[in-house]
Amino acid sequence: MLNVLEFFRNLPKKKCSKCGNDMFEKADCYGNLCDECDHPAR
Repeated sequence: MLNVLEFFRNLPKKKCSKCGNDMFEKADCYGNLCDECDHPAR
């Protein structure tokens, strides 16, 4: 059986649905846009 920590370490990086760049995940992040695409001035 796979260790739980190994499972989470091996997950692929989350990608922005708009630009496709890797996202830096936050503890409470369920969004699918990176900080640049989700900026309020855009």
